[in-house]
Amino acid sequence: MITLADIIVDAAAGQWPRVPVSADLWDLAGQQLAAGTWTLVAHWGEPTTVHAALREPATGTTGILSLDATNGHFPSLGRYAPAARRLERTIRDLVGLEPEGAPDLRSWLDHGRWDVRHPLGVQVPAVAPEPYRFLPVDGEGLHQIPVGPVHAGIIEPGHFRFTASGETVVRLEERLGYVHKGIEGLLLGAPLDRAAKLAGRASGDSTVAYAIAFAQAVEAACGVSVPLRAAYLRAIMLELERIANHVGDIGAVCNDAAFSLMHAHCAIMRERVLRAADLAFGHRLMMDRVVPGGIAKDIDQKGKSHISKLLAQIGKQFPALITIYEDTASLQDRTVRTGMVRHDLVAQFGAGGYVGRASGRSFDARKNFPCQPYETLDFEVPTLERGDVDARVRIRIREVEQSLSLLRQLLAQLPEGDIWVPIIPRLAEGSTLVEGFRGDIFAWVRMNEDGTIARCHLRDPSCFQWPLLEVAIDGNIVADFPLCNKSFNCSYAGHDL
Repeated sequence: MITLADIIVDAAAGQWPRVPVSADLWDLAGQQLAAGTWTLVAHWGEPTTVHAALREPATGTTGILSLDATNGHFPSLGRYAPAARRLERTIRDLVGLEPEGAPDLRSWLDHGRWDVRHPLGVQVPAVAPEPYRFLPVDGEGLHQIPVGPVHAGIIEPGHFRFTASGETVVRLEERLGYVHKGIEGLLLGAPLDRAAKLAGRASGDSTVAYAIAFAQAVEAACGVSVPLRAAYLRAIMLELERIANHVGDIGAVCNDAAFSLMHAHCAIMRERVLRAADLAFGHRLMMDRVVPGGIAKDIDQKGKSHISKLLAQIGKQFPALITIYEDTASLQDRTVRTGMVRHDLVAQFGAGGYVGRASGRSFDARKNFPCQPYETLDFEVPTLERGDVDARVRIRIREVEQSLSLLRQLLAQLPEGDIWVPIIPRLAEGSTLVEGFRGDIFAWVRMNEDGTIARCHLRDPSCFQWPLLEVAIDGNIVADFPLCNKSFNCSYAGHDL
């Protein structure tokens, strides 16, 4: 049997070597994805080339396969791997390459509102959009419930088409793409400082994780090692971001189960995290604090003290909140065995973060792709098996506890030294995988010699989680959708880019 290591054996050194392959090897990759021996990490295109980042879980081997598509076509990986289907629809919309044999050729991001078609490829004039065709559902007594794209709350737009039998959901189909910002198009030719800011705005609640992913990809391309102090400060910001989002999500899930007390307490706790981040790093979300080469703002003793006080406060208050969650029967009634996702589907889609770990997939980029300082820190990756709303909440709880421990270690071990080194641009490319609060974020960057961006692809963890939400609600009642949706909390902006 051919392994991924056999294919990339002659590639340049690096964690994500990229190799051109034949159509036969590309097809083999599809077969390996179908068999579950390989996992799809990312799938994107350029005007004449299509790429697939892959991982072999059994060995940990990773690599990027590239197929020439000068003729405008490429064999569809979606024939074998459902995880590739929406990504291929995206490639078709953005670049114009046609996935041959793809089971679904409907537009995904292009809603017919753009000035041109295929904005990242050979651009052609826009055409009037055809009505979007939702998948048919047959059966007696079924009715459809359209929800969105505009919603009642202050949230991002997305359309959800429910087919139900009475109150029971028979099928949910999503239509996304409403918040496509053209991030990859804006990155083309952008100078490094502007590109870093754009990457950090792909999904605002994960700005630190995206900024680190972009910076590490640039650093890999240019052969740069950041100062150790900068690596520690990046990790501090990343764990603060993780705590803020997890605490907010725990409260929001409880709120959707009509338990507003937890929501209020968690909102206060999240606010305290954001204020500590502002006092330590000068910005509540720590936006633009991570830059290629290191970080933009150092932390002083007062900043460390603010974070230490925050850790003591959360460490004292958080266990009491969890006791409330566990002892409230009405909450458990709503969350336990609601919105379950099977282990095999999580593995098939390579879903990461709390969605994957709640269904038994233990993947965490901080462990599987360790970099400074995580390779020297002591922490666990919590997993559960049930894959329901309750499991996703409990994974968040455990991750908050682990992040508190990590922050204590990071503050105690924070070294002195520089926080930034210059980037010497060169014609090269680099890739990386960073664990954001939702899961792993993939970044691939190709640099120009003048330091501008020749090409960049960012992949949000939500790309492999949104499809599983459709499965999670199947067989549940319509009223449980907000609960399931919030337990996933997928990013619209990060997905639509």
